[in-house]
Amino acid sequence: MASAAASNSSLYILGPPSTHYRNKNDFRIYGQFLSLKRKPWTFPSTSVTYQPFPTPNQSSSSITCFATDKPSSSSEISSAAKIRSEVLSPFRSVRMFFYIAFIASGSLGGLIATTRLIGALSNPSRAAEVPEILKGLGIDVGAVSLFAFLYYRENNAKNAQLARLSREESLSNLKLRVDEKRIIPVSSLRGNARLVICAGPESFVKEAFRLSEPFTERLLERGVLVVPFATDGYLPPSFEFDESEESKDITAKRKRLWQLVPVYVSEWTKWLEEQKKLAGVSTESPVYLSLRLDGRVRGSGVGYPPWNAFVAQLPPVKGMWSGLLDGFDGRV
Repeated sequence: MASAAASNSSLYILGPPSTHYRNKNDFRIYGQFLSLKRKPWTFPSTSVTYQPFPTPNQSSSSITCFATDKPSSSSEISSAAKIRSEVLSPFRSVRMFFYIAFIASGSLGGLIATTRLIGALSNPSRAAEVPEILKGLGIDVGAVSLFAFLYYRENNAKNAQLARLSREESLSNLKLRVDEKRIIPVSSLRGNARLVICAGPESFVKEAFRLSEPFTERLLERGVLVVPFATDGYLPPSFEFDESEESKDITAKRKRLWQLVPVYVSEWTKWLEEQKKLAGVSTESPVYLSLRLDGRVRGSGVGYPPWNAFVAQLPPVKGMWSGLLDGFDGRV
């Protein structure tokens, strides 16, 4: 390649393994040196497309990244949160509409009563009407104040619910690696798994892994899958499994319980820091979050996940109660 570079003006592109060159305006790059003969400092006017399609001789250890796997924009998350908010509180908009209508009606009545009061005070012959006008004005002011308070409280509850649902939608857009060839968003597991996010230093995650061992089978029966997130590095924690023949079955179940790995660590870190800030928890504190089957946050806390409480509170996702208790997630 060095001799070719000396004799011709070439452009070298460094990518992942197994480069495949299609034409002068389209590249599929997996990673070798690509030599493209061109005149010096001449570039095509059309855009260069990079498509991570696998080639037959691609090694299984290669890592493919998809630009479209990044989280959605905040506007899309807000739209989804609004839809979920309407589903969870279908009559809230109706109540708020009537509150506004009653405020407008009371304000109009108060305005009319005020004009009548001014006229009665300015005309001594109508002095007998003043107590009745004041009574009506007081009723209007009280009604406006009451419905304004109810609207304010309802609007605060709506905003708090939207903020919570927006955070949950942000979480649903974060990515998880299931195996070497499969990356999915958290939302793909809705209705199928109850995720438990275990976030902290690697030593904390490994200790949580050790503490979960006696409950492995019962956690899997309840659809629990753990997301280990080591906050002190960009590499997932390495777990030690018993590979002996006697422990083959339990080892397979433990690998399944702890198989998920966070992808785009910076996005996970940003989301986790926001949750800690809202909860008033120190950024260095190790925490856990447990999710419902529908993706909502069921509970959270500082320290190790309460594996025994999960086993005691959560119903199995299979068996005679499957379907009937799918939406039941125990105490929050």
